[in-house]
Amino acid sequence: MRILWVKADKLLPVQNGGNIRTYHVLRYLSARHQLTFYSYYAGTPDPDYERELQRQLPGAVAVPTGKRELSGAARGLDYLAHLGARPPYAVSRFADAKVQKQLRTWFREQRFDVAVCDFLDAAVNFPGRLSIPSVLFQHNVESEIWRRHAATAGDPAKKMMYRMEFRKMLRYERAAVSKFQHVIAVSENDRSLMTQWVDGDRVTVVPTGVDLAEYRPDSANSNSDSANPNSDSNASAPLITFVGAMDWEPNVDGVEYFCAEVWPAIKAEVPQARFRIVGRNPGRRVRKRASLDASIEVTGRVPSVVEHLRQSAVVIVPLRIGGGTRLKIYEAMAAGKAVVSTTVGAEGLDVHHGRDIMLADDAHSFAQAVIALLRDPEMRRRYQTAAAETAARYDWPAIGERFAEVLQSVAEMKSRARCAIPPRFAEKKA
Repeated sequence: MRILWVKADKLLPVQNGGNIRTYHVLRYLSARHQLTFYSYYAGTPDPDYERELQRQLPGAVAVPTGKRELSGAARGLDYLAHLGARPPYAVSRFADAKVQKQLRTWFREQRFDVAVCDFLDAAVNFPGRLSIPSVLFQHNVESEIWRRHAATAGDPAKKMMYRMEFRKMLRYERAAVSKFQHVIAVSENDRSLMTQWVDGDRVTVVPTGVDLAEYRPDSANSNSDSANPNSDSNASAPLITFVGAMDWEPNVDGVEYFCAEVWPAIKAEVPQARFRIVGRNPGRRVRKRASLDASIEVTGRVPSVVEHLRQSAVVIVPLRIGGGTRLKIYEAMAAGKAVVSTTVGAEGLDVHHGRDIMLADDAHSFAQAVIALLRDPEMRRRYQTAAAETAARYDWPAIGERFAEVLQSVAEMKSRARCAIPPRFAEKKA
């Protein structure tokens, strides 16, 4: 099978949840099919990135667009400049004439059996007429994230902006989902949202996976006490950990909510407890938490989160905004850790409250769940064991195979207007 995979922004180094998911699926497909990974990114040529990309995904095509990477005030001014544009800013800023020309050429030449658009932001560069069977890989439903931003924003100006972007995104996303012959979702919840726009047989769920070899439990500390001062068995300083990119607003919102409304109750009951925030690019709002409370630590970027997970007594996911699925939950579970999450944080994952995870949607319940796990080592061990057993069903090779099966079915369809997936894919359980 000849596969074209198109992605905006750099894939390497693999850091955020979406890139982790993409990377593992690409590695599986590359080993078994003719894969052309087309990566376009802002800025000037990056030879180191392109060399490493070729090494890991032979045949990859990397294209620098030359566009200036914006952040902070410059990003805000650019947003204001595009305020009147019909497409949402989160998508329109990825449009590139050079990329559009290359994709039009490949589609006209019919060089591939199937094309994959990775994330909604790459869809802006796909041709209007998809003459190659094409799949939209939806890591989340973007309009739902903007809807939740608008629902939770306290600042009136932000709320107004989120509502406007939600309306734009909803209109754009509905059109994109309808345009592609097939859509791959990562959760049944996302599939349910998108089947309000298209027939259900055009959307297939391929669940999130986890690298079981990397995130295996630490056998030295899993069943007995350890001299490691950060071990979860050290009752004098139990560690609660949050893992996630700290330049992503849903993560920032979740951490602020936890620190302001949940953490004080935990500290009152377990004074020795510590809270560690692990993730790249923490901004002023996050760093301020650590400056005001010595029991809160902000690491910034780390080489690997595995050791931080292994040192934890409890891993938390206090998200109130978001979509798709949280890879970090499966990673924590694979590492044999007890997890407390909001329903939104665990949305779309094959997890079960009271068995392999604890779910809590208000501050009091969240705090009490964490406190119970800290105080009761036997309860914590039960959750750790059940969590590891759940995660073991989602190794990446199995997920890659599911993805390949869907692409093969789409590639075999003769109709370019619509590619129906056989019922077995819709019914097949992870």
